[in-house]
Amino acid sequence: MIAFFMFIAHNNSKLKTIDLFVTFVGYGAINISLFYLNYLIYIPNYLDKKQYGKYILYVLLAVIGIGFLKYGVGWIFHEYILTGRNGKTINFASYYISALFTSIIFILLSLLLHFTVDWFLNERIQRDLENQRLTAELALLKSQINPHFLFNSLNSIYSLAYQRADNTPDAILKLSEIMRYMLYECNDNKVDLAKELQYLQNFIDLQKIRFGENCYVDFDVDGIISKQRIVPLLLISFIENAFKHGVANDPSSPIQLKITVDDGSLQFYMHNKKHLHNRDTVGGIGLVNVKRRLKLLYPGQYHLNITDTEYTYTCELSLVL
Repeated sequence: MIAFFMFIAHNNSKLKTIDLFVTFVGYGAINISLFYLNYLIYIPNYLDKKQYGKYILYVLLAVIGIGFLKYGVGWIFHEYILTGRNGKTINFASYYISALFTSIIFILLSLLLHFTVDWFLNERIQRDLENQRLTAELALLKSQINPHFLFNSLNSIYSLAYQRADNTPDAILKLSEIMRYMLYECNDNKVDLAKELQYLQNFIDLQKIRFGENCYVDFDVDGIISKQRIVPLLLISFIENAFKHGVANDPSSPIQLKITVDDGSLQFYMHNKKHLHNRDTVGGIGLVNVKRRLKLLYPGQYHLNITDTEYTYTCELSLVL
């Protein structure tokens, strides 16, 4: 539109300020109307619905019709618009081509705005869908932990009951405390690290009840754990596997568990001797689950190193709390 008025001003030095303002408002209203006609009507009703033929037809008709409308405005103010510097009247073709050029610019601007808005909307939709997918996946992963843990724990208690052990009620009570934590205190994205470590201690105590006096576990926690938070149920799979596949009744090679908290980071170390006669023929979801949760919840903020030899299993995990 500015180029169009430069064309007018260049061809007529007699154009007065008041008339320039009147014509500017008039042409501005026409161009803005064309802009919104394309943006609000033609694009959503034809272009977005892939009716390209109708869209091109209606846009051409609008541009051609508005070209005549602009010429009509020019004819009304012909003394200032259609009269050149030399007093000669600007011919219809030159004036009409300039009007068409301006109209096409406003059509392109409305298209640019439409595609820009669509791009940002699609980006936001894609982000929302990705967030929903990740949320659903995390919920599924977390829902798998409880049955997986309960299955293993009930196996342990079944073993105690089968042996008619006197500490079976203690094991059931300990399991109820663990399940209470899992059901009522793990609903947030993160929990207090102290509560999570107490949960791990309860699990170890449950295993000690199962094994009796022949359970050897070194569980050490170093550092200040207060005011630190962690994703719940993140470390339990490693400890479960240590008891499930490792040797817990050898005093010369106890299960080693160490957690060190320092300057907002956590270091987890686990080492156990493998029980060569206790192979899981079915396979578990625990480690696969925790690896996926680490990838989703601590992207770029963790390092996991697992050394699995014929006789030993070592896990080292560091993450930013």
